[in-house]
Amino acid sequence: MSQRKLRLGAFIMATGHHVAAWRHPGSQVDSGVNIDHYIEVARTAERGLFDQVFVADTPGVGFHGDEEAFSRQGRVSYFEPVTLWAALSALSAVTRHIGFVATASTTYEDPFLLARKFASLDHLSKGRAAWNVVTTSADNVHGNFGLDRHPDPASRYEQAHEFIDVVKGLWDSFEDDAFQRDPVSGKYFDPAKLHAINHSGKYFKVAGPLNLERPPQGYPVIVQAGSSEPGRELAAASAEAIFTAWTSLAEAQAFYRDVKGRLARYGRRPEQLLVLPGISPVIGRTQEEAEAKWAKLQGLIHPSVGLNTLHTFWPGEDLSSWDLDAPPPYIPEPPPGRNSRAHVVLELARRDRLTVRQLYEYLAGARGHWVVVGTPQTIADRMQEWFENGAADGFNVMPPVLPESLVEFVDLVIPELQRRGLFRTAYEGRTLRENLGLERPVNQFSVKGRKVA
Repeated sequence: MSQRKLRLGAFIMATGHHVAAWRHPGSQVDSGVNIDHYIEVARTAERGLFDQVFVADTPGVGFHGDEEAFSRQGRVSYFEPVTLWAALSALSAVTRHIGFVATASTTYEDPFLLARKFASLDHLSKGRAAWNVVTTSADNVHGNFGLDRHPDPASRYEQAHEFIDVVKGLWDSFEDDAFQRDPVSGKYFDPAKLHAINHSGKYFKVAGPLNLERPPQGYPVIVQAGSSEPGRELAAASAEAIFTAWTSLAEAQAFYRDVKGRLARYGRRPEQLLVLPGISPVIGRTQEEAEAKWAKLQGLIHPSVGLNTLHTFWPGEDLSSWDLDAPPPYIPEPPPGRNSRAHVVLELARRDRLTVRQLYEYLAGARGHWVVVGTPQTIADRMQEWFENGAADGFNVMPPVLPESLVEFVDLVIPELQRRGLFRTAYEGRTLRENLGLERPVNQFSVKGRKVA
């Protein structure tokens, strides 16, 4: 029996990760704004003993100029994630163990307000909050924030490092034992254990302190998503879990070695960063049933929606005239600053000579993440192979259709992983950190109760 256990997150995307999921009878069609849907999903994930549920976010609507495709995509209306998880956290009867991961941007958020929101979420959930740090790669949202253009990647990542440092400092405003709340003496807290950060940097000037005591976890768990060079460096410096996308064992192993190998220069150990690749499982009790489910989903893709998934790789190109059953007329080189996903997708198109239809069908399942179509045993085999061969510490499970696919994973795949000794049979701790096996950070203003100069 393996002592090391898989870490599992449920990556929730409204109706599901497949681009046509909203048309599938197993989805909740209005899920983006249906709190009962998220309650059901969170309960299902906790029943399956998942570590966390995760919601991605971008502060804008993705429109590439094709109104036909835009009118057919089901991802235009959805809750802001911190607000959503705060609502579920406040409903203590909904869940008691599972963690809540919310996405927030270091490019378009304010560090003081974000620190306060996530500290509040951690208190509301009694230590189950996590922040998915993004710099926002979408270049169509700057107008929502009064900017004339989207900042370049180098600036965004430089700003992200400073942003995270500021937020951590704000979370440390009060030392852990600052609050006495003693009605006899009349002393509520010790002012000597309250600290202003007085930060003045290139991007931010923040005095502090935060008007909320230290979060139960010390810091909410810090998560980062991305595999670009600056993304890897940000993860090595600050993240405790990284979500990533690979489709082959060799690629995943190379990434795992690379990002873990960067930790030492930040004074960190390999076990302080969990690598969680995405996996989108299409599950059947037989291989034939799984393949039939996948074919049904793929058949729901309208060509205009499929072509719309390719716009980011061929910006400005009119794709409507392309022959769907021939390879793309040309394969561009990703422009400077393009994220790593573009490199993966364009290299796949070039290497395998995929037709336009095959390429958008590949992306439709989970935007280029690893799609595994098979039985519970087959899916467990693949997860075990990556887990035991230096490619993953766990997985970010991306159900193609929600809630149906998550229920299938919990009912069919989780028992198989447990039978193999790869996954827990009960939660080990009270907080998300405890369940992930992560240390609680020491307050930077105190060392064994003494103030740091």
